[in-house]
Amino acid sequence: MRKSLTKIFTVIITISFTLLTYAQKEKKEIKDESIDYCVSCHTENDILPNDYSNYDVHRISGLSCSGCHGGDKNSNDQDIAMSPAKGFVGVPNKKDIPQFCGKCHSNINIMRTYQPRIATDQVEQYYTSMHGKRLKAGDKNVAECTSCHTAHSILPASDPRSTTYALNVPNTCNKCHGNKELMDKYNLPSNQMSEYVKSVHGIDLLEKKDTGAPACNDCHGNHGAMPPGVTSISYVCGTCHVNNMNYFNASPMAEPFKELDYHGCEQCHGNHGIKKTSDDMVGVGKNSTCIDCHNEGDNGYIVAKTISSYLSSLNSKYSLAEKKLIEVRDKGMNDIEIGYLLQDAKQNLIESRTLVHTFDTVKVGSTIIKGIDITTKAISLADAQIDEYYTRRNGFAFATAVFLILAVGLFFKIKSLRK
Repeated sequence: MRKSLTKIFTVIITISFTLLTYAQKEKKEIKDESIDYCVSCHTENDILPNDYSNYDVHRISGLSCSGCHGGDKNSNDQDIAMSPAKGFVGVPNKKDIPQFCGKCHSNINIMRTYQPRIATDQVEQYYTSMHGKRLKAGDKNVAECTSCHTAHSILPASDPRSTTYALNVPNTCNKCHGNKELMDKYNLPSNQMSEYVKSVHGIDLLEKKDTGAPACNDCHGNHGAMPPGVTSISYVCGTCHVNNMNYFNASPMAEPFKELDYHGCEQCHGNHGIKKTSDDMVGVGKNSTCIDCHNEGDNGYIVAKTISSYLSSLNSKYSLAEKKLIEVRDKGMNDIEIGYLLQDAKQNLIESRTLVHTFDTVKVGSTIIKGIDITTKAISLADAQIDEYYTRRNGFAFATAVFLILAVGLFFKIKSLRK
C-alpha cells in the first residue's frame, strides 16, 4: 500500500512539473506585438548605437531598426529577429550607405506617405557630387548620408536640433572641411569656417541668427555639393543678388573674365570671407579692387575713377541732406516731404551701387543725377523749414520784447496816475 501511494505521488509530481515547464515555454513564445524587440534587447544589453535618439525622425514616424537594417522587430528570438531570411542586413558598408538610405528616400511611393512634397532624387544628386564620385571610386574618407544627417539622430532640417538646420550647417560641414589633416590629402584649404564666421554672410547667420543668410549648402548645394565652377559662380551668387548678376553678365567685363578663367563675383568680393561692400571698393583708391587689374591711364582705370566720383558726389549730397533732416526734426518743423524725398534719393543711391556691375558710366551717371536732383530739392525744403524756424523765433522774440515794453510802460503809467 505504501509503495502504491509513493508511485502515485511520483506520477503526480512528474505530470505537474511537465505541465509547468510546458506552460512556461508557451509563455515565452507569446509575443507582445507592441514591443519593439530590437530596441528593448539592445537597450537591455546596453548596445544601442552611440548616436541613438528617441527623437529620430524615423523613430517618431514608427519605423524600427528593422526599417533600415531588416530583420523582424517583433521577435524576441535573436536567430529569427536577425535572420537573413527576414531581410536582416546589419550595418551597411560605407560605400553602400547612399543606396541603403535610397531604398526609401528614392521611392516616391514610400516617401509621399510621410512627406508628399519631398524630393526623391537625393541619391542621384549625391553621385554627381565630388563626395559621391569619390565614394563610388572607393574613397572611405568622403561624406555620405550619415556624415551630415547622423545615423540614428536624424531630425528635419527645420528642427533647430538638427545637424542640417541652417544655423548648424557650417559646423556640420566643418567637421570634415575644418580637419586640416584630412583636407591636406585632397589639397583643399581647411580655413573656410574661420573665414566664413567673419564674413557678412557668416555674421548675419551665426551672430544675428538670420536663417535667410546663406550657409555652405546655399552656394555649394546639398546632396549634389560641388565647388562652383567658372561658368556657374555668377549664377550661384545671382540666386540672391539677381540684378548684380544680370548687370555683370551683360557687361563688357563678362567675356574677358571667362577668357581669363576669372570667377565673376569672387574675383572682387572673395568667396568664404566676403566682406560688407563699400563705395571704397570702386575707384582708384587704396581700398579699391579695380586697381588690382587696371593701371593708371587704361580705360578701366578711367571708368572706375569716374564711377567712384559719381558715387561720392551723391553720397556727400545725401549725407548733407540727412543732417538737414535731423536739424528740421530737432527744431520741430515739418519734415514729412523731406523724408519722402530722401527715401527716393536713398533708392537712387542703392540703384547706382548696383549699376556699378554694368561698368557703364552713362547708366550709373544718369541714376546719380536723378538722385542728386532729388537730394537738392530735399535740402532746399529743409533750408526753408530751418529759415522759417528762425523767422518764427525772431518774430516771437520781437513780439515778446514789444509786449514787455508795453507792460513796463503801462506799469509806470498806472503808477503815475495813482500819485
